[in-house]
Amino acid sequence: MKIGIIGLGLIGGSIAKSLKTVHSQHSYIVAYDTNVSSLSHALNQGIINKISYKIGSEFSDCNVIFVCTPVSHTVSIVKALLKHVDDDCIITDVGSTKSKVINEVYEIIEQEDKKVYFVGGHPMAGSEKSGYIASTNYLFENAYYILTPYSTTPDFIVFILQKLVERLGAIAIVIPASYHDFATATISHVPHIVASALVQLVKSSDTNHLHTLAAGGFKDITRIASSNPAMWQSICLSNKDEIAKVLTDFIHILISFKDDLENSKADNMYDFFLNAKSYRDTFREGVQSAFVKVFALFVDVRDQPGCIATIATLLSHDEINIKDIGIVNQREFDAGILRISFSNHHDRVKAHELLIKSNYIVYY
Repeated sequence: MKIGIIGLGLIGGSIAKSLKTVHSQHSYIVAYDTNVSSLSHALNQGIINKISYKIGSEFSDCNVIFVCTPVSHTVSIVKALLKHVDDDCIITDVGSTKSKVINEVYEIIEQEDKKVYFVGGHPMAGSEKSGYIASTNYLFENAYYILTPYSTTPDFIVFILQKLVERLGAIAIVIPASYHDFATATISHVPHIVASALVQLVKSSDTNHLHTLAAGGFKDITRIASSNPAMWQSICLSNKDEIAKVLTDFIHILISFKDDLENSKADNMYDFFLNAKSYRDTFREGVQSAFVKVFALFVDVRDQPGCIATIATLLSHDEINIKDIGIVNQREFDAGILRISFSNHHDRVKAHELLIKSNYIVYY
């Protein structure tokens, strides 16, 4: 399979490295980036097979092309590609917003009368660091990778991309573009704005001491404010309607809390923190969703050094792949101290039998 990558930064570089790690003999990769040194470095490492110094004929016979640039450049890049790619080529992006881009791309595809397929993509993985130097061959392992096909996209095209995403080690989720944009505005875009706003708050109030004391929890919740400013400018502008709606809801929550605080409404304030804690605690244990099936077991173990490693080794010897493993901190209503997630029902059944034979107490 010939893969094209436009933008060999953190995401594009990680896609190339992941494909070469898993299927090096079956993936021929041609890449373009404005940073020529990154391309040369990737070529010397054997991560890509060919350098393209422009968006042109080098991509003509690619089966799949990943556009890994800021959202604001996606449409113009696809327009440039349409002059060169063959029919039935699949083009996908990795941007954080989908509806606006997909609609604009398909307008161009119809105008050019090309038989190519564009499927929106968004890997839910990244880093505050950027560039090819920050890319890894494991960035997408067990991360959700969202695909948002157009209304007329054939199922077999989506299937091809799903399998390619799984080669990266990711978990493919197919959802409508409109829902994706609402979801990312809520759980990604607005939190980034809030993190940056908190940093601005400290900066505007800083008297030397605040900067020194701003550690621990403050650094944790504002870490994402160190991300690429140009990228986030592009993301916010491309998803401005959904972000504006979520910001309005968030402002209402803050105003309501401010009112409770000024009027010493202790019960309301307690409920505010309790409701947040209760909902946040569900994140630790993984909630079954309509998009992703979770195959989990709960195991009683004594808290002692090596207990997790022992179970992991036991399962790996029987070639059972663990997707996630961790301690269940909130056990008021659920039995089992250790939660183990698997890729499928078969692995869960196999693990259950093996753990029972090894004298562990196991719960579904």
